[in-house]
Amino acid sequence: MRLTVNGRNHDVDAASDTALLYVLRNDLELNGPKYGCGLGECGACAVLIDGVAARSCVIPIDGCEGRNVVTLEGLGTREHPDPVQDAFIREQAAQCGYCLNGMIITTKALLTRNPSPSEHEVLEALRYNLCRCGAHIEIVRAAMRAAGHAREARD
Repeated sequence: MRLTVNGRNHDVDAASDTALLYVLRNDLELNGPKYGCGLGECGACAVLIDGVAARSCVIPIDGCEGRNVVTLEGLGTREHPDPVQDAFIREQAAQCGYCLNGMIITTKALLTRNPSPSEHEVLEALRYNLCRCGAHIEIVRAAMRAAGHAREARD
C-alpha cells in the first residue's frame, strides 16, 4: 500500500486494517502522534488528513491511500517551525507535552478552515483533546497567538 505522509510517498507492507498510528510510529519512525487511549477519544494521535484533524489510532491505513497525511514532523522544522508550533513554544504551552501533538494538529486544522477564530471557537475546537497536566490556559493562549491574536492571548 502506498501512503503519502509529510509530502513523501511510502510503500507500506502492512495489513489494510492496520491503524495509521502504528504505521506512522513503527514503520515510518514518526513520533509526533502519540498512543493515548487507542479509542480516538483523547487526541494524542491526531494527524491531518487532507487538512482535517483525524485520530490516527482508529483510522485504518486503507482509508488513507491516495490522501495527504501530515504529522507534527511535517508542519515545520526546528529551524523554521510552523507558526502554530512557534506560538506553542512562545506561550510555553506544555507541561509533560504528551497532548501537544493533538493540540497543535487540531489548532492547525482550525486555522486552515478559520484563520481568525474567536477564543470561543478555539475552545470549541480543542474541547475533545485531553490534557491531564492542566496547561489549558497556555494552550488557548498559544492557539490565539497562532491566529494572530497575540495581544488577546496575554490578556
